[in-house]
Amino acid sequence: MADFSRKPTLTGDLVTLRPVTEDDVPALSSMFGDAEVARLTGSHARFDEAALREWYGSRGGTDDRLDLAVVERATGRVVGEAVLNEWDADNESCAFRIAFVPAAVGRGLGTEATGLIVGHAFEGLGLYRVWLEVYAFNPRARRAYEKAGFTAEGVLRGALLWEGERVDATVMSVLAPEWAGRTRRELSDRF
Repeated sequence: MADFSRKPTLTGDLVTLRPVTEDDVPALSSMFGDAEVARLTGSHARFDEAALREWYGSRGGTDDRLDLAVVERATGRVVGEAVLNEWDADNESCAFRIAFVPAAVGRGLGTEATGLIVGHAFEGLGLYRVWLEVYAFNPRARRAYEKAGFTAEGVLRGALLWEGERVDATVMSVLAPEWAGRTRRELSDRF
């Protein structure tokens, strides 16, 4: 049974994922103020620092989601967040999302962070399905999700209204048996 009340620290070669706190807001502020990040994530919300501090300060006390800060190991800087949310305990499923400050994009940090948190969902929490949505104007993210083992399931037509235009969202998922098979293949390729 999943336990989202436990907030783990997950460590890879490039990044460490650890519980996010209100002290991470200054490091993440460029993520919330960047027009391209807002477009790629479909975020219409405008944030102020006080609201962000309150939100991130409350994440440690939640038991229905897992919000982790992505810390670049080489610099020790917080460069993004990785989240498991929309937990469906009855069906052993949850959603996944990830976002980075603009300066951290394109360096493999997201690929490793995705592997760490999705691996935790299956191996640490015992979930069966992890899913996400990716917008049609974000092919780079879709390729990264496919590389991580996610498979397209279908399209939510016109799911986002962005600057007067409707944008489709592709629903993608990865299942525990697929993840376990992928992990075994990766290990056998290394040794």
